[in-house]
Amino acid sequence: MNGNERIVFMGTPQFAATILEGLIGSFNIVGVVCQPDKEYGRKKILKACEVKETALKLGIPVFSPVKIRNDYQDILDLKPDLIIASAYGQIIPKAVLDAPKYGCINTHASLLPKYRGASPIQSAILNGETETGVTLMYMNEKMDEGDIILQKTLPIEIADTCTSMFRKLSELGLDMLREVLPYLFAGKVSPVAQDHKQATYCHKLEKEIEHIAFNDDVKKVYDHIRALLDEPGCYFMIKEKKYKIEKAFFRYEENTEAGVFKGLENDHLRIDTRNGCIEVYQIKPEGKNSMDAKAFYNGTGRHLTGEQVG
Repeated sequence: MNGNERIVFMGTPQFAATILEGLIGSFNIVGVVCQPDKEYGRKKILKACEVKETALKLGIPVFSPVKIRNDYQDILDLKPDLIIASAYGQIIPKAVLDAPKYGCINTHASLLPKYRGASPIQSAILNGETETGVTLMYMNEKMDEGDIILQKTLPIEIADTCTSMFRKLSELGLDMLREVLPYLFAGKVSPVAQDHKQATYCHKLEKEIEHIAFNDDVKKVYDHIRALLDEPGCYFMIKEKKYKIEKAFFRYEENTEAGVFKGLENDHLRIDTRNGCIEVYQIKPEGKNSMDAKAFYNGTGRHLTGEQVG
C-alpha cells in the first residue's frame, strides 16, 4: 500500500453517497459509476441520483451506463486497483470484476448470508428483526454470494425506521471500509466463505407494499409502516382517498376494532389493529400538504371517525 491506489466507486442512493463522501480525502477515488438519471414527478423532470450529485460536487468523473454488462470500457480505462460497490443496482460483469489488482468489494447492508438482494434494510425491519448489520465482501458474478471480509452488527431499536437505519448503516459501512482498506491493500485480510445453506433473499419493493392494512397484529403493522418511512413511503385509504403516514408509533391494547379509524387521542390519530392501535403523528392527505394529527383532525379527520380503513 502506498496511498495512491486507484479506486472506482460504484453506487446510487444516499446510502452510497454517504460512504463515497466519507472516503474522499483518505483514499484516491478516480471515478464514480452510478445509475442513469431518472424521471420524477408528473412533469417527468430528470434528476441525478445522490451519488452522482456528490461526485460532481467533489469534481470526480461520473459514468452512468444504462446496462453495465454492455458498456464498461470507461471503467476499465480508469485502470482501477480496487472497485468498491455500495447499493449500485446492477450486476457487474466478469470483465469488470477481474480488472482491479485488489478485486471488487461490496458494502452490503445485512448480515450475509441473510437478506441477499435489493432491499435488505427494509426487509429486516418488515420482518421484525431486532438486529442487522453491514457485510464487506468480495464480489463475484452471483448476487451477494462472495467471501466475507468483515461483518459488524447493529441493533434495530423499536423507534428506528428505514430512514434512520439507512443513515446508521451507511455510517457503519464507511467506518468498516476505513478500517479494512489499509489491510486489504497490504494483503492482510482473510476472507471467509458464506454458508449458502443459511441464505435468505429480499427483492426490489413492489408498489403494492406501500398500502398498509390494519387487520393484523399491531407490531406487524407498525413494522410494515416503519420499514417504508420515508422511502418509498406508505399510506392507508378511507373512502377511496389516500392518506400518507409520515410519523407513527404503536401500542398494545385489548378490545380493539381492527381496521377502524378512531379519531384523535391527545396528540395523535388512532387507527385500531387486531390487538392494539397505531398512533399517527404526522399525515399527508392526497393532494394536500403534510400536517400534524390535530390539524388533520380539525379539518378532515373528525368526519372520518368510525370509518373503515381500507
